[in-house]
Amino acid sequence: MNWYASLVAAVAAERVVELVVARRNQRWSAARGALVTGQGHYPVMVALHTGLLVGCLTEVWLAGRPFVPVLAWPMLAVLVAAQGLRWWCISILGPRWNTRVIVVPGLPLVTGGPYRRLRHPNYVAVVAEGVALPLVHTAWITAAVFTVLDTVLLTVRIRCENRALAAVTAPPSTSPAPA
Repeated sequence: MNWYASLVAAVAAERVVELVVARRNQRWSAARGALVTGQGHYPVMVALHTGLLVGCLTEVWLAGRPFVPVLAWPMLAVLVAAQGLRWWCISILGPRWNTRVIVVPGLPLVTGGPYRRLRHPNYVAVVAEGVALPLVHTAWITAAVFTVLDTVLLTVRIRCENRALAAVTAPPSTSPAPA
């Protein structure tokens, strides 16, 4: 359990780094006349993602979930791949990436990197992580509850983001965002 708590703590630390990056990017966007939308669902998203981390540890501890290597190792690989995809998205979007829905009017959509194939690849990473992190230590209830709630949240979030982008973006660009 100690190593699993360390893994969950590492994911939590990664989230803190994301928030630091998002805050910096928010200042960059604001200096360029950014529009912020979707504030209503943001606290729900923060609570849900915090609940995922807490749920992982709580379920393993209270329910005595076992470590099952045949499940754990593939889920750890999915978790690592999800982190890689997330940071690829962050690097491709550059200062335009954020945990909030913030768009700068007139900038083209980014269609390079993972955005070449997927409209919202960061959310693929979120879904993969939400399943994989709990299942590394067989916290299947946490995985199931998070997945159901996250599906509802992502439906709201993606619609909000698509509306915001459609309202203010220029034609697509294949190059990364300007710095």
